[in-house]
Amino acid sequence: MATTTTTTTAMDVLRALLAKAHTLTPLEVAALLLAAYALRQAYIALTRTRTTPLPGPTPDSWLWGFSRAMFQGDSAAMVAGWAEQYGAVFQIPGSLGSKRVVIADPKAVAHFYAHETFTYQQNQFSRHFLAALFGKGILWAEGESHKRQRKILTPAFSNQAIKELTPVFYDSVYKAKTAWDALLDASPSGDVVIDVQNWMNRISLDSIGVAGFAHDFRSLQGEKPEVAEAFESFGKFKPNKFFMVIMLFAQWFPILLNIPTGRNKRIALLDQSMTKIADQLLDEGRKAGDEGDGGKAKGRSLIGALVRAEKTDKIDPSAGAGLYLQPEEVLAQMKTLVLAGYETTSISLTWALIELSLHPDKQATLRDELAQLGQDASFDQLNNNTLPYLDGVVREVLRLHPPLTETNRMAAQDDVVPLSRPITDAKGRQVDRLTIAAYTPVSIPIKTINMSKELWGPDAAEFVPERWIGEAGLKGRRAMEVQGWGHILTFVDGPRTCLGRGFAVAEFKSVLSTLIRNFAFSPRDPEGIKLERARTLLPRPKLEGEEGIALPLRVRRVD
Repeated sequence: MATTTTTTTAMDVLRALLAKAHTLTPLEVAALLLAAYALRQAYIALTRTRTTPLPGPTPDSWLWGFSRAMFQGDSAAMVAGWAEQYGAVFQIPGSLGSKRVVIADPKAVAHFYAHETFTYQQNQFSRHFLAALFGKGILWAEGESHKRQRKILTPAFSNQAIKELTPVFYDSVYKAKTAWDALLDASPSGDVVIDVQNWMNRISLDSIGVAGFAHDFRSLQGEKPEVAEAFESFGKFKPNKFFMVIMLFAQWFPILLNIPTGRNKRIALLDQSMTKIADQLLDEGRKAGDEGDGGKAKGRSLIGALVRAEKTDKIDPSAGAGLYLQPEEVLAQMKTLVLAGYETTSISLTWALIELSLHPDKQATLRDELAQLGQDASFDQLNNNTLPYLDGVVREVLRLHPPLTETNRMAAQDDVVPLSRPITDAKGRQVDRLTIAAYTPVSIPIKTINMSKELWGPDAAEFVPERWIGEAGLKGRRAMEVQGWGHILTFVDGPRTCLGRGFAVAEFKSVLSTLIRNFAFSPRDPEGIKLERARTLLPRPKLEGEEGIALPLRVRRVD
C-alpha cells in the first residue's frame, strides 16, 4: 500500500510539473537549466577530487557532452576511436558536465566484473527503465537479491538441461527449412530472396517458447504473436529533439521516463504483450505442476524452476534465507527470459549469415566440415572439438558483433582498480591503478575490447574463424589476458555472467549448422551488402534502404 501511495504521489507531482512546464517563459527555462548546471557542477567538484584525472575528448557542448552524438550514432565506433587515441583508460564528457570513466585494460576489466552487483551497480536511470520494462527480476536486481534470483534459475541452464532441449532447436530450424524448400521449389531460377532476420527472429522466438516454457508461439507457422510485433515496432522509432531532452534530464530525474513519448508508448506496448504471454505461460506451468507433471525435462525447465520457487514462497513465506521468488519476481523472470531468448540469439544468427555471405570461401569451409558429419550434430559434438570450424565461426561472430556493446555501471563506493599496464593520467603522472570515487559512472566497452588491435592483432576487425583453431590461434596475443568465455566479453564476466550462455551457444550452433548444410547464402545485390544500424531494444543490422529491420539475402539449395 505504501509503495502504491508513493508512486501515485510521484506521478501527481510529475503531472503538475508537466502542466507548469507549458507556462514557463524562456527566461524561466534558462534559470532552471542554470540551476541544474550549478547542482551538477557541485556534484562534479565533489567526485573529481577523489577520482584519478584522466585524458579524453573535449565536447562542443557542456549541455550535451557526447551523450547526444553517442545516442544518435554508432557509440561503439566512437568509443573505439577514442580508445586508439587515448589508450585503455580514459573519460568521456557526458551531459551537464558529467564524466564517465571508460576502462578497456584487461586487468582492470576483470576487477570491475568481479566486483559488479556490489561495488559497481546500475544507476537509477537504468533500474527505472528495467523495472518499467521487465519488472524487478534478475536484470534489475543487485547484491544479495541478484544472488538469490540467479541461484534459483541456474539449474535450468545446466549442461544436462540444455542437452535435453537441443532437439527443440533442430525442430525449429527444420520448420524454417521446410518453408524455404517450398519457396525454392516454386522458383524457376533455383534461388530466392529471403529476409533472414525475420526468419531468425521466428526461430529464436519459437525455440525459447518451447524449450523454456513448453509453449509454441507458432511464428514459424505464420502466426504473429503480439510480443514479436512489439519488438519489431522499436525498429520504426526515430527519436526527436523532445525525446533527447527528456533522456538528458532523465539521467538525473528518472521519473521523467514516465512521460508518454513515442518510445515509451512502444515500451508500454511491449510490457503489456510480455505480461500477457508471461501470465499465460505461468498459468500453464502451474497447472502442469498441480497435475503432477514431474517429468525429467519439465523438472529442469525454466518454467519448472520458476513455479517451484514460487511454490516455496507460498508454503513458507517467512523463509528469508531460502530460495524463493515473490510473485512479481516470477513474472519479471518470465519477461526477461523471453527477451533474452529472442532478441540476442536472433541478432547473432543474422550476423553469422551476413558474414558468411560476405566470405563465401569460409562458408564453403564450414559446409565441408559439416558434410563430413553426415547428420545433425549431437549436443556433445556441438560442444567438444568435433566441429572446430563451426566453433570458430560462432566465436568470431560473437567477438565481432556482441548484441550488448558495453556495460555501464556506477560505483556504489570508493574503489581502487589495478591496471595491467601503467598509464599517464591527465596531469602527466604515471599510475598503475585508478581511484574511482563513489557515484562515478564507469563503462566497459565490450565491442572495443573484443576488436582491439592491441589485444587481437592487426586483423582484429576482420572475420577470421581460423584464429580459434589450433594452439597457435591466440598464442602470444594479449587477448589471452581477457577473462570471460573464450577471452571475449560478449557474455560479460563475474557475478553477472550471462546465465543463458550455454543455451544461446547450443541454439546458435544447432541452427547455423543446419542452415549451412542445406543452403548457400549470398548478397541479394551484385554490389554486395550495404548495412545500416537499426534499433529494437538492442542494435541490429539492416540492409540499407529497407523498411524496418529487413535483411534480405539470396538463398539457394545445396545438393
